[in-house]
Amino acid sequence: MSAPTSIISIVDPRVLAIPIVENDEPLVELKTQTDIAYGPSPEIPDNKDYTKMRQTVYASLCEAQALLPKGLRLCLYEGYRSLELQSYLFDTHFSEIQKLHPEWSTDNIFDETTKLVSPLINKDGSPNIPAHSTGGAVDVYLVDITGKAVDMGILVKDWMEDRDGSLSQTDSHLISGEAQEHRKIMARALSSVGFINYPTEYWHWSYGDRYWAYHTTHPHALYGSVK
Repeated sequence: MSAPTSIISIVDPRVLAIPIVENDEPLVELKTQTDIAYGPSPEIPDNKDYTKMRQTVYASLCEAQALLPKGLRLCLYEGYRSLELQSYLFDTHFSEIQKLHPEWSTDNIFDETTKLVSPLINKDGSPNIPAHSTGGAVDVYLVDITGKAVDMGILVKDWMEDRDGSLSQTDSHLISGEAQEHRKIMARALSSVGFINYPTEYWHWSYGDRYWAYHTTHPHALYGSVK
C-alpha cells in the first residue's frame, strides 16, 4: 500500500462534509483578456472550456501575478473542467495505477488516484464535486517574459508520467533548487491573495471550493459544479 501521509485528501470526510452555498458567480473567459497567459488545451484537443474560471478567481490571479518578481508571469494550464472530462481523467489514472500495483486493494488504488485526480463518485457512493468543475480551481505555473516555462521540477502536462507523485508534490525535494525556489515564489503570491494549494500538486490552487473552505475554516463552499 502507499506510504502514510499527513496531507488532507480532497475526498477526506471532513472536506466532503463542507456544505456548498452556490453564489452564482459568472465564469470569466481568459481568451478575452491579456493579463493572464494560458497555454494550449490540456489532455484532449477539443477541451474548449479550459480557459474559464470564476470571476473572483480571475481577479485574484491578477492580484497574485502583480506580486511576482519582475520577469515572471503566471500561465494557466487548466481552469474549468467538465464532469465528463473529469471522469475520463480519473478512470484513466485509476487504470494506470491498477496496472502498476495489481496487488493493491481497490481502496488503496482509489486513494492513490485521488492524490492527482478528484473522483466523481466517492467511496461511499455519494456524488463528489470536483474542484475544477466548480470553476474555482486553477492549474498554473510560471513563465518568463518570453512566455517560456521556467524550471518547476516537472511540467504540468507531464503529470501522468509522475507515477508515484513524488515530483508533483509541492514540497518535493527531488527537484532542482531552482525549481523549488520557483514553486515557493508562486506559492507565496497565490497564498497571499487567498488561494489554497492541494499539496500533492504544486500547480493546483483553488478558491471557493470545499477544499478552500475546509482550510480557511469558512462555513461553506461558494461554488458548486458548473453545468
